[in-house]
Amino acid sequence: MACILQSSSKNVRKIMTELEILYQDKYFLVVNKPSGMLSIKGSRPEKGLSLIETLQQDYPSASIVHRLDMDTSGVMVVPLNKMAHRSISKQFQDRTTSKRYEAVVYGDFKQDNGEINESLIADKDNPPRQKVDNENGKPSKTLFTVIKREGNFTKLSLTPVTGRSHQLRVHLLSLGFPIVGDSLYSTDEVFEAADRLQLHSCMLSFKHPITKEQMVFECKADLII
Repeated sequence: MACILQSSSKNVRKIMTELEILYQDKYFLVVNKPSGMLSIKGSRPEKGLSLIETLQQDYPSASIVHRLDMDTSGVMVVPLNKMAHRSISKQFQDRTTSKRYEAVVYGDFKQDNGEINESLIADKDNPPRQKVDNENGKPSKTLFTVIKREGNFTKLSLTPVTGRSHQLRVHLLSLGFPIVGDSLYSTDEVFEAADRLQLHSCMLSFKHPITKEQMVFECKADLII
């Protein structure tokens, strides 16, 4: 059963009620990060407490091994001791973890499945945006499958083979299908079609740092279709 964190701070309580703990043992937590929450402390206080700051109020030893963009929701693992941190961090570095996302894009995505191979690089003229640059960028690969088509929208299942910054958002944009609710990469019309970025980390799999059992955690996406 998922449980809800509590806090004595009135300003924190609203966001805390949206931060679900999906799994907990003495080695790590698995949480469902809400859209609008930073993974780690940012430079602007008005963004509110980050995920790790919020968790450390009740779990002082909690640490970060991976991140989701502030506007992306979904499954994250949070180690609770150094041994778990080393083990899980190495799995991310070695790309032995598995991740799957769901997204709603604007437009009728004709191809049922396939892959996107576009190298990505930071757009230095428009930070924090990234852009396609197949000459100077880092190789990047995303697998996609259409889940549902409805009106002007298409829901996709996405598997990032690589883990570049904003990879899913820029890869889909490169095909002409911006993610709905994206403040960085979509037009005003597409941005205003939803009250949040329509991108959710719905599955994360890795080996337990002690038992080595393959752990799979899933969390349903709360998207517009």
